Amino acid sequence: MGRGKIEIKRIENANNRVVTFSKRRNGLVKKAKEITVLCDAKVALIVFASNGKMTDYCCPSMDLGAMLDQYQKLSGKKLWDAKHEIP
Repeated sequence: MGRGKIEIKRIENANNRVVTFSKRRNGLVKKAKEITVLCDAKVALIVFASNGKMTDYCCPSMDLGAMLDQYQKLSGKKLWDAKHEIP
């Protein structure tokens, strides 16, 4: 028997929201690691929590800086544009 579908909306209870975020973040990191190993893919993952904490993962064969440079080159998007400052 499968799980029931849930409605995708903001979780109002703060404790439940933190627990759900933590579990789903860990699941994303696990999947990123799996696709790196299984498919020999280069994967980078950056997750920012609402409290400002950051979680990142980058495949072992490449550092995050090189990964971001490659993204910028292939996408044509300037990640380090001075007009997009972080407050």
